[in-house]
Amino acid sequence: MDEQSKSSDRHDPNNRAQAAADAVYDRHLQRAFWLPGTRAAAVAWPIGRLQAQFGSWHYWWHAHLVDLLVDAAIHRPAFGTTADVNRLLRGIRIRNGGRWTNDYYDDMAWLGLAIERADRHLHLDHAGGLRTLADQMLDAWVPEDGGGIPWRKADQFFNAPANGPAAILLARTGHVDRAVAMCDWMGANLIDPDTDLVIDGLKKQPDGTLTAETGTYTYCQGVVLGAELEALRSTGGARHLDRLTRLLGAVEHHCCTDGVINGGGGGDGGLFHGILARYLALIATDLPPVEGSDDLRARAARIVTRSADAAWKNRTEVGDRPIFGSDWRKRAVVPTDSGTKAQFVAGAVNPSDIPERDLSVQLSAWMVFEAAAAIEVAKPERDLP
Repeated sequence: MDEQSKSSDRHDPNNRAQAAADAVYDRHLQRAFWLPGTRAAAVAWPIGRLQAQFGSWHYWWHAHLVDLLVDAAIHRPAFGTTADVNRLLRGIRIRNGGRWTNDYYDDMAWLGLAIERADRHLHLDHAGGLRTLADQMLDAWVPEDGGGIPWRKADQFFNAPANGPAAILLARTGHVDRAVAMCDWMGANLIDPDTDLVIDGLKKQPDGTLTAETGTYTYCQGVVLGAELEALRSTGGARHLDRLTRLLGAVEHHCCTDGVINGGGGGDGGLFHGILARYLALIATDLPPVEGSDDLRARAARIVTRSADAAWKNRTEVGDRPIFGSDWRKRAVVPTDSGTKAQFVAGAVNPSDIPERDLSVQLSAWMVFEAAAAIEVAKPERDLP
């Protein structure tokens, strides 16, 4: 291959996505407990083999890995990930004690979304698991307590990271009225009036009042964009287009630097900017033909492609496989096995000393490349109703 062909090859979104996928396969993916017919992922690299098999695992990181395998199967059928989707879902269930559910509604919503896409796109059959997870979202709805749905069971923190993906899942599983109600609740309660960004959530206090947790994380913006898009597709309601338009503008002004999505560090934060990229790409591919839709599609696509270009430009390589940074505008650091790795503390995963060590960071980069590939292919995620 001549140098011009190599340069063109490196700029192809699908080839970049495949490089990210190959790196995760080589460094992280393995059998769950060495059981045949399963897959699970080491949550850090480098990491000892015994640690990978019996150490930490993170449910919602694995849900996003399922989603990425579905992306790969759609964009590059020859890669052959369909069987691994089944193996990974089997591994997740085994590693989760034989259950689809846990105590965190955001976790369950993410896995439900991944299962719904796997079944719809790859013609798999996990209908029982999908129904179980969707029912969890339906049963968690507590407007009498100030929600929304809570972050986790036996909790009264009503946040965007749970309500956003839950609304998308419910819209995609036929519960449109509830999905719209969740969008309306977020629109009324979780929008910062000064920036139009989505805040983290509302926490109910012992005296019954609700106090705002005002952090504005990139993935909160992504899931609300996705939820409003689903509501718009399903109902055509003008308020959903208005909210989507204002939020996209807020993302451009407050969540990007030089047009590139801001990084979220490692640990759970490693997934945040990749999630925003996924739902920006969904606007670019699936926004219905409404007033201003061409402009909105182009603006969302531009953020994704600039972010993908930055992540690729700033990669490093080890053994002919890329390492991607937690901040796509900065050169990625090669991780080592020294220092602490990501730890689950008080319901969240704290970052490794070197964020690039975390599976979440590498999945996020893979996500922005698959998002760019979706835009390049210009194939809608879902058919218009």
